[in-house]
Amino acid sequence: MAIRQLSPETINRIAAGEVVERPASVVKELVENALDAGATEIEVVTAGGGLSLIRVTDDGCGMDKGDLALSVARHATAKLDGDDLLAIHTLGFRGEALPSIGSIAHLTIASRPRGARDAFEITVDRGTKLPLKPAALNPGTRVEVRDLFSATPARLKFLKSERAENLAVSEAVKRLAMAHPHVGFSLTTGERAGLSLPRSAASADGMLERLGRIMGRAFMTDAMPVSGERDGISISGFAGLPTLHRPDAAYQFLFVNGRPVRDKLLVGAVRAAYGDLVPRGRHPLLALFVALPPTEVDVNVHPAKVDVRFRDSGAVRGLIIGALRHALEGAGFRASAQGGARTLETLARTVVATPQAEPPHGTGLRAEAARNAGFAEEQAAFDGLAAVSAATEAHDLPVADHQHRPLGAARAQLHETYIVAQTETSVVIVDQHAAHERLIYERLKGALANGGVARQALLIPALVEVGDDEAVLLDEKAAELAELGLVLERFGTAAIAVREVPALLGSTDVDGLVKDLAADLMAEGSAAPLRERLEAVASRMACHGSVRAGRRLTAAEMNALLREMEATPFSGQCNHGRPTYVELKLSDIERLFGRRT
Repeated sequence: MAIRQLSPETINRIAAGEVVERPASVVKELVENALDAGATEIEVVTAGGGLSLIRVTDDGCGMDKGDLALSVARHATAKLDGDDLLAIHTLGFRGEALPSIGSIAHLTIASRPRGARDAFEITVDRGTKLPLKPAALNPGTRVEVRDLFSATPARLKFLKSERAENLAVSEAVKRLAMAHPHVGFSLTTGERAGLSLPRSAASADGMLERLGRIMGRAFMTDAMPVSGERDGISISGFAGLPTLHRPDAAYQFLFVNGRPVRDKLLVGAVRAAYGDLVPRGRHPLLALFVALPPTEVDVNVHPAKVDVRFRDSGAVRGLIIGALRHALEGAGFRASAQGGARTLETLARTVVATPQAEPPHGTGLRAEAARNAGFAEEQAAFDGLAAVSAATEAHDLPVADHQHRPLGAARAQLHETYIVAQTETSVVIVDQHAAHERLIYERLKGALANGGVARQALLIPALVEVGDDEAVLLDEKAAELAELGLVLERFGTAAIAVREVPALLGSTDVDGLVKDLAADLMAEGSAAPLRERLEAVASRMACHGSVRAGRRLTAAEMNALLREMEATPFSGQCNHGRPTYVELKLSDIERLFGRRT
């Protein structure tokens, strides 16, 4: 078969196949061009899922007649200062986007430079370029794409429904809007307005406001600022508290030099930073912005510019992990504010759905609550907690002094499980087992990091019957377990002798602890790094060493627990990622009872 030179039209259509995957690809290219032109307002209108019409209008710098003619020529760009393909300071560059779009659709571009009296328009109809002509337009640029893929109808078979294509367009606009809060965006799909984002201040507050409009008000409430810098690479943005999570990673966004990208680097870094703070299978919400010299990142790895390649990916990953961990530690005991809001919503629905008259003679729910409320009397001391708390002296203060504390003053224990505390502006409900579990876990991790966990020898070694395989595995892991204060050895073929336990656990259920550890090790194996395995074991130990639901506590014990929660990072969630407390704002409670509108 003879080799022949392809025609320019065919070359453009091949390039279009690389650049234009679907209507959202066109919208992304055109909006990026508007941003590079310095636009402060961008309007996007689509019809038929973007196949019938895509129109992008901006108030950017505009183009004169010469630039307008070159804009639809292949390999012409204003986004490179010279020939260095790594010195890219814009959201471009590929150089064939507009001619490629014009080769498979009806493309019309009208533009008027700022300060110019006249506007001009050029049309490319499925590869055929028409002469320039005068147009009526305000300063800026308007690009219309009609009948997309009409020159390549086979591509239409691979597109999804109109609704799915509209969603893809909306996602593309939202990602670009997140990175440019100082630019106003509006999106209309079909006959209705799909998105309206007014300009925000060019500040951290403005960024959070823009992120909140896209990611939801819950994210604004529970977002932590993230920042860091190392070796010329900087990171900024916001990340949600560990108790704010989703079943997928759809709300994890990474931007590199203002460009939204997809990168597996982010997924791994987020998993490493959050660790055991979120439940398995759940994903925190965040938007991170990485800035680095253009020469340190290749943005032309993918034709659609959604993937990038870092020169030193390890440095970027380390910076992301470090910045996220610093933000998480700074959040301290904070838990998601949405827990209290959902609690009040549930109560409100219950009251409306099941209105009940007050039972006679003080019986029913109120009487039951009265019997379960109040401080416990003549209980044993809260072993190990009051002596270790960072602020245990506070539990002798009057209630009025406790109310100034973030988690307030303990006022009651309900069902021997939940501590009810009062602050100046809210009511706090604490799950005593979940909270103490996190405190014990953090102590174990701290002791592990400082050289080992203090041990407590048993007067008589505890013999625990396990299976043959479990006994072999526990014996193999004996050295790792000893680092955590659990000293054991194999006893016969299917038993384990426990000689020492972590002192922090006090008088724990040794039999249950060893059997649970054996089950965890059998399930997880040894593929995980040593540190992760040790922390997983520490988490299981903390669960066994924490105060159980059903344990009645004194007022001093409850206040000591609250004070230590305030002094312990990550105490807003237990080892399984669930919240340890909810806070009900007094103003919201008053609305629930009709005291406030």
